[in-house]
Amino acid sequence: MEEKILVQVDHLKQYFPAGGKKVVKAVDDVSLAIKKGETLGLVGESGCGKTTTGRSLLRLVEPTSGKIVYDGETIFDSENNIKKDMVEYRRRMQIVFQDPYASLDPRMTVGDIIGEGIDIHRLCGSAQERRDRILSLLKTVGLNSEQANRYPHEFSGGQRQRVGIARALAVDPEFIVCDEPVSALDVSIQAQVVNMFEDLQQKLGLTYLFIAHDLSIVNHISDRIGVMYLGRMVELAPSDELIFHSVHPYTKSLISAIPIADPKTARQSKRIVLSGEVPSPVNPPSGCHFRTRCPYATAECAEREPEWREVSKGHFAACHNLEKIN
Repeated sequence: MEEKILVQVDHLKQYFPAGGKKVVKAVDDVSLAIKKGETLGLVGESGCGKTTTGRSLLRLVEPTSGKIVYDGETIFDSENNIKKDMVEYRRRMQIVFQDPYASLDPRMTVGDIIGEGIDIHRLCGSAQERRDRILSLLKTVGLNSEQANRYPHEFSGGQRQRVGIARALAVDPEFIVCDEPVSALDVSIQAQVVNMFEDLQQKLGLTYLFIAHDLSIVNHISDRIGVMYLGRMVELAPSDELIFHSVHPYTKSLISAIPIADPKTARQSKRIVLSGEVPSPVNPPSGCHFRTRCPYATAECAEREPEWREVSKGHFAACHNLEKIN
């Protein structure tokens, strides 16, 4: 049985003006598909365009060009000038923001923050029903009913992120973009929040786009992982396949940086350190964006963009020298 694709993104581009004729190519021709009920992880270093991809996909920032299909309906298509009204889709697609400090209104109680979406989409018929729903959501994310009347500053970072998750769940979404939801939290709290995401997915049948720069967290929660570098996707594969059989030199370098708990294995493993700095997205290198830091770069890498191709079943990469490297 063919698994149903919930979100399909084709040739997504997100360019921002950077003064004069310059543009920042934050997302440069990204295509991906997310199946219903799966978690697609998106990793890459800061500034590679992960967050912008997630926000453009939800049309929180209007994409420059490309096509977005949600549950079989085209909600954005620059070529055919389709821009669906997002109110109905806002209920079905939600986001959990990276910063639990900045994403909650300090003047609203936690109950009102969670209830805001319920009010906008008129999901409850009475004040009592609304209150019951808010208290039930707080319980779902591990907070108690007394906390509904408190303000965000009275909570720790981990608790605030739970409020952010409850707010996203309030409107019964099917798809949630998790935008680095644990990077601002202590390591001890990170595991709790990631496990909660997994439990919620099983209980509510959610689909996630899980954005992070920590590969070990993404590997733990994701079914498939996509790796981004300077606005482009360089590799995409099932989680274990990517960790143990990565083919792109950038992915190999990221994986070599994952800490290993066993000292003996850690001593034997070789760290792949990349030379040079990440180029500016205002003026990215010609051809393959990664070539300025790649130990395998050839003249061809500067001349043309590598083709996105399937290396093995479900495993894609964009590199001219895959045969030479692997």
